[in-house]
Amino acid sequence: MIEIKMPRLSDTMTEGAISTWRKRPGDTITLGEPLVEIETDKAVMEYEAYQAGTLAQILVPEGQTAGIGAPIALIDDGTGTPAPAASASASSAPSAQPAASAPPADKSDKTDISSERIEAPAPPPASSPVAAAPQAGTPAPRRPASPLVRKLAREHHLDLSGVTGSGPGGRIIRADIAPLLADAPAPPPPSGPPPPGPESALGQPLAGPNAHLARSGDDPRAPRAVPVGQVRRVIARRMAESAREIPVFYVTAVADAEELMALRAQLNEKLTAAGRAKVSVNDMLVRACALALREHPDVNVSYGGDDSDSMLVHDRVNIGVAVAAESGLIVPVINDADTKTVSRIGEEARHLVTLANERKLTPAQTSGGTFTISNLGMYGVEEFTAIINPPEAAILAVGATAREPTVAGDEIVPRYRMRYTLSSDHRVIDGALAARFLQTLTALIESPWMILA
Repeated sequence: MIEIKMPRLSDTMTEGAISTWRKRPGDTITLGEPLVEIETDKAVMEYEAYQAGTLAQILVPEGQTAGIGAPIALIDDGTGTPAPAASASASSAPSAQPAASAPPADKSDKTDISSERIEAPAPPPASSPVAAAPQAGTPAPRRPASPLVRKLAREHHLDLSGVTGSGPGGRIIRADIAPLLADAPAPPPPSGPPPPGPESALGQPLAGPNAHLARSGDDPRAPRAVPVGQVRRVIARRMAESAREIPVFYVTAVADAEELMALRAQLNEKLTAAGRAKVSVNDMLVRACALALREHPDVNVSYGGDDSDSMLVHDRVNIGVAVAAESGLIVPVINDADTKTVSRIGEEARHLVTLANERKLTPAQTSGGTFTISNLGMYGVEEFTAIINPPEAAILAVGATAREPTVAGDEIVPRYRMRYTLSSDHRVIDGALAARFLQTLTALIESPWMILA
């Protein structure tokens, strides 16, 4: 018997959530075959089998988490060697949940567009409103479907074999099953006595400092507990560490962006005529920041913490671009941005944003950043401050580019203006250095042909 353990799939991963088991107990496994899809703090990734045999037991079911190194399944390799107390090991893992725990939490169609599989629903047992997984060897048609569709199919006993999916890759989403839901009977209520009080979305009693706010179950405005996903938990931990441990100061500058916007309009006109993709203001900012970092390498640094006796000064300029993906904040990285054209940066940025929304980013595409840009200008935000993404030492928060009344000589004229704030780690970056960096960045924005040179 061979233990399959939770792998480390990214540099910041401390635990993983089982998204989809590609195999069921009793299925034959060949070397290199996809075995399970694991949700990390950055993406949903396939994990291939490195041992051949038969899947004997799943220790961590779909929707549950386990710490790195915790057993998640057992494979019978035919040697007859007993498993080393796998079930006990799995249940004692810090983040793992026993198989008898509540069903996986509901997810919307947008939170995870990885390749999910649907199993033909079977009538649920009287003791539970959720149908059990089919036994080994039971044939079941499989269709790609979102987690929400899988849950609704189980609850309403829907047959998805004839449903055509309109989601990415033919994936069935909730809109595709709306007609079936309209004709389906309401799911049976759970058997047994009602719970003693309000419950969370996972079936657990509400607890914590806000538990006293819970109202009776017949109040539609009663607070509800929503499970916190893997990505959100990592964001919470890293941002709390950053805010707690890093002494940050903020420097704000304003640039006249009139020429930048005019140059971008001319450039996009030429690109459109040539059948090429347009560039965004953010693409030009990535290039401008990369050039400013090349001129001020002491901003392009990383610091390991108060116990470190040195900092890393990076020769490569790798710009992280904060993306508000549907699963949470993700920061894919554009490597060597100072050596790439604005058009090339735009192509890479669009590709990375697509992968981030599809949760298909690889660890290499989210690692190695030396500086981050967070742009909320498209939401009309005038200015804001951003939290540093450690171990980086700085992050630039960019607001909207808008026309404002501006003094030009003795006249007041409308011109595009852009505000941005640099958050800096004061342990390794001083105020004057941050000011010089913004001075260079402002000069590039106000003389935008230098960005393209």
